[in-house]
Amino acid sequence: MSDVVAVLWSDEPRRKPGPRPRFTIDDVVGAAIAIADAEGLDAVTMQRVADELGAAKMGVYRYVSAKEELAALMLDRALGDPPSAGTGPWQSQLRAWALAMHERMSARPWTLELTVGRRTPGPRELAWFEYGLAALRGTPLDGPDRMDVLAVLANHVRGGVQQEAGATEPEQALLESFQQVLAAHADRFPETVAAFAAAQESGRQDNALRFGIERILEGVTEYVARAGREA
Repeated sequence: MSDVVAVLWSDEPRRKPGPRPRFTIDDVVGAAIAIADAEGLDAVTMQRVADELGAAKMGVYRYVSAKEELAALMLDRALGDPPSAGTGPWQSQLRAWALAMHERMSARPWTLELTVGRRTPGPRELAWFEYGLAALRGTPLDGPDRMDVLAVLANHVRGGVQQEAGATEPEQALLESFQQVLAAHADRFPETVAAFAAAQESGRQDNALRFGIERILEGVTEYVARAGREA
C-alpha cells in the first residue's frame, strides 16, 4: 500500500513515534486548507503549515511525509460528502450532484488543480462517484456509459468553476469589459451586441452553469431512451 493510500484510507490517525504532539492530523489539514483558501495552493508548504501551527517543520512530517499526501487529504476534506442519496428521477439526482459539486469547488477553486491527472482517490471523492453511478443504476446504460455521463457533467462544472474564479459576477464582468469596445464597433458585431443586451434585459445573466446542466441532462435522457429501445 502506498503512503498516499495509507494516509487517505487508514482508520487510525497516523503519527510517528515521539513525544505527544500538540496538534492532530486534522489540525495539519485544516491549516493547509486555510493557507490555500487565502493564498492559493502554491503557498502551501510543509514549513508554512508548521508556521501556522506554531510548530517545527519536523512536527508536520510526523503526520504526512510528503506534500502529495497532504494535498490528497486536503482535497478529500474540501470535497466533503456528496448530497444525500435521492429517491427521485435520475435526472434530479444528477442535477443535485452537479450543483453540489459546483458549490464545493467554487468555494475552493484550488481543488481544480488537485482533480486532474493521476492521483489516489480518497473515500469522499469515491463517494461522489458512487452517488452519480447509483443515480443511473436503473437505466439501460452500462458502466462505461454511466462513467462518461459523470465525466461530462463534472467537466462542465469544472469549466464553470474555472471561469468564475476571481469574479463574483462573471458574465456581468465580461459585459462591462466588452461594453466600450462593443459600443464603438456595434456595426461589426451586431449579434454580440444584441445577445449581451438581451441578457441584461432578461436578467438571465450568469446562467451558463444551469443551462449547461439542463442541456446535458436532456441529451442523456434521449440517449437513455434510445438505449432502452435498442436493448
